[in-house]
Amino acid sequence: MVEAIADRYAGCLLGLACGDALGGPVEFVSREEIERRYPRGLRTFVGGGWLNLAPGEITDDTQMTLALAQSLVESEDLDMDDVAARFLAWYRSMPKDIGGTTRAALGLLESGVPWNVAGERVAQGGRAAGNGTVMRCAPVALRYRGDGETLRRASIDTARITHADPRCTWGAVAVNQAMAWLLDDGPIESLIEAAMEGVEDAEVRTCLRNALGRRRGDVRSGGFVLDTIGAAFWCLLRNETLEEAIVAAVGLGDDADTTGAVAGALAGAHFGVGQIPGPWLGLLRPRAELEKVSTRLLERNRAGKGTASRDVDE
Repeated sequence: MVEAIADRYAGCLLGLACGDALGGPVEFVSREEIERRYPRGLRTFVGGGWLNLAPGEITDDTQMTLALAQSLVESEDLDMDDVAARFLAWYRSMPKDIGGTTRAALGLLESGVPWNVAGERVAQGGRAAGNGTVMRCAPVALRYRGDGETLRRASIDTARITHADPRCTWGAVAVNQAMAWLLDDGPIESLIEAAMEGVEDAEVRTCLRNALGRRRGDVRSGGFVLDTIGAAFWCLLRNETLEEAIVAAVGLGDDADTTGAVAGALAGAHFGVGQIPGPWLGLLRPRAELEKVSTRLLERNRAGKGTASRDVDE
């Protein structure tokens, strides 16, 4: 059991990064064009795309995931000031890619707006329901697996720093609860119910209920958080291997790196690192860093569940 859970922890983060790296070069490309270029599906790290990525290079999905993961392993419990500082350090590093909602919220943070206000202000401007929460939320599931209340609170806080819309915050809860279920080898047939446990947003619950029954042509893969959640669950539940789940997610086109990242994290938590193709791991740029932080998150989880931080005003 010890080896199995460590395998799934590594699989979750490495699967996320592989989905990101596979999808990055075809981000914003239509599924029809992807099918024309890759009739068997995109199965190798090709590089290129609008970001001119090297084969195996990751984007903001994995970069923000790593920033959150490092905070969760280096802080005794969830420290949102530390998370904010790490997100700001990444923002100031001039990354190749950063989503519009995330950019707006981190810009407010840089100007001195508190972390628990920035996302709310962006949400009031009507730019709130992007998928920037679910792409990076996996470290919370790994750190707080087995403590449902803390996992939910940490999911919400680490989401609302940039995306305060309830579909984003509760979407992060749902994705993390699904990951925790899979990490514990929960039956995949009960995954949707496990993801929905305690989720208060009706749109997120409806999205999850409808995920499996859709036809491929009805699965959307843009930047809207509910589209990404629905597509990622659809890809996992409709495919029998990690590789096929990630290839299917990337093949949906549009926001291919984020759909691939979320599907990859779920698939990695379910199937483990052993199912990730060797050529992918060989080219994946931050492989060693991801493996190290997955081990430390498991150690933190074993050492004690802890409690997530709360606002003093709440």
